[in-house]
Amino acid sequence: MPARDALLAVLIAVIWGVNFVVIDWGLDGTPPLVLAGLRFVVVLLPAVFLVPRPPVPWRTLAGSAAFLSLGQFGLLYTSMAAGMPAGLASLVVQAQVIFTVVIAALHLHERPGWLQVAGIALGAAGLVVVGVGRSAHTPLLGLMLCVAGALSWATGNVVIRQAGVASGLSMVVWSALFVPIPMFGLALAVDGPAEVGHALAHVTLTTVLATFYTAYLASLVGYGIWNSLLARHPAASVVPFTLLVPPVGMASAWLLQHERPGPAEIAGGVVLMVGVAVTVLAQRRRVTSAAPSAAEAPRPVTV
Repeated sequence: MPARDALLAVLIAVIWGVNFVVIDWGLDGTPPLVLAGLRFVVVLLPAVFLVPRPPVPWRTLAGSAAFLSLGQFGLLYTSMAAGMPAGLASLVVQAQVIFTVVIAALHLHERPGWLQVAGIALGAAGLVVVGVGRSAHTPLLGLMLCVAGALSWATGNVVIRQAGVASGLSMVVWSALFVPIPMFGLALAVDGPAEVGHALAHVTLTTVLATFYTAYLASLVGYGIWNSLLARHPAASVVPFTLLVPPVGMASAWLLQHERPGPAEIAGGVVLMVGVAVTVLAQRRRVTSAAPSAAEAPRPVTV
């Protein structure tokens, strides 16, 4: 991969890593499901009039929306609103790599290699260490919701894989058709009409900036550049750059929010990331040996 493209991949990892701190800022005074709903309104409009609809059935778009958007981000935002630290959230959601391999093995009968099994075991052990040794600043509810968001993300990955399509910019935009109404409906059910109405009537500058960052930079610009990289290089060469997202997320939370994970959270996070790295690199090794060309390599779903 040329240096220019490698720098672009690093740039996307930085955008996605800082995204967690930006979400946390946006949650200040805004209910989580309202903030998530606003994100997908901005993702949808006006891009849906500019980006061609992907050649997939409507049920695939709806399934992608249910798990990759509504489930993943609804749970993630609610997790962070419940007290899950931004940096730790950026790390825990990467458990989706582990969950994806497990769900694909159970549902699609994709047999993992022994290195992937080792990665799954390490990742699971890391999650247990994080959960058991979490500090007082990390509530159990927030952690559980974050893990549930990772599980929803992984389920969406398998939905997309089963459909045999790449989850690219067009999928992000057109699946957003199915997100705002149910997201705002859940917000009304959870927070009540009065709080939702107050939040929408008193949108702060922080909420606006957070929404535009997450919608335009993290979703539209991020996927646009990411897909261009996947079009020019094998997925096995591009995907490992996503391993930079948690370190960037934790570093930005430390620098911008003075977040200090506890020793057990750091130890568990390291074990989790080693497990994710082993799983990703094992997949890269299998893809490289089985299908060395870019056209044959699978295109992954990323943040």
